Amino acid sequence: MESHLLKSFEQYLILERNVSSNTREAYISDVAKLLSFLEDEGIAADKVTLTELHTFSASLYDLGISSRSIKRILSGVRAFYKYMCLEDYIKQDPTELLESPKIGRRLPEVLTVEEVNKIEEVIDVSKPEGQRDRAAIELLYSCGLRVSELCNLKLSDLFLDEAFLRVIGKGNKQRLVPISQSALKELYLWFHWRNLITPKPGEEDYVFLTHQRKKRLSRITYFYNIRLYAEQAGITKKISPHTFRHTFATHLLEGGANLRAIQTMLGHENISTTQVYTHIDQHFLRQQIETFFPRNRKTD
Repeated sequence: MESHLLKSFEQYLILERNVSSNTREAYISDVAKLLSFLEDEGIAADKVTLTELHTFSASLYDLGISSRSIKRILSGVRAFYKYMCLEDYIKQDPTELLESPKIGRRLPEVLTVEEVNKIEEVIDVSKPEGQRDRAAIELLYSCGLRVSELCNLKLSDLFLDEAFLRVIGKGNKQRLVPISQSALKELYLWFHWRNLITPKPGEEDYVFLTHQRKKRLSRITYFYNIRLYAEQAGITKKISPHTFRHTFATHLLEGGANLRAIQTMLGHENISTTQVYTHIDQHFLRQQIETFFPRNRKTD
């Protein structure tokens, strides 16, 4: 059926779309790539879903195909499924919500576990602001929070007995995220200092407060403090609070976590947003192979 579809699609491009020969050849090549992928996955072209199209897009990235080329390939795939709808092969176009990669998008910076530990170890926890920052960084890393979510985190959002916290994310959407034992430990140590602070009116429920102003911390404070700690730890990577969120997701994926579970914990509405971490993981695996696989080792 697939070869018949490809021939019919080509006739459609010639007779009804009247596209140039270059465009026609490109579209046929693009759809052939998709059909080959679907054949390997055991999926019929008329049964494909948005999730499988996202997986196809991610597979192109992992093959080293540029974002610009992937965008062009997906353009051909969209034309193909528009044709499938017109010819009543399918009732609904699965590419309607298919997103193209952003041109020039760079993979986010990621820390190693050792680098996270180094940053936390340089913090002076004998001071209240030190223990506060260590607890905050541990939450950023082990819960994958956005810095805005950390700033607005409230005591009423913490369910410490169950080791969960409630996050109010983008669009005022709520999600529950597990709290690691290390984050719980740092939180309880911070609460020892926080209990000595009398918050200003309206600030009583916020988890992280400044010792002097007795108000919740601002995003700018987190940016400044984290870069200062990274510099003290000898970390040369350009990092921000968001780096810990990226690191959380990447380490989960490298450890074998399900992409859907990571999507839920990060609060991503679209799985394609989370799939960037698949690309990071592939990069990590390539580095490991190039470094440790005997065939790749350079001899003196």
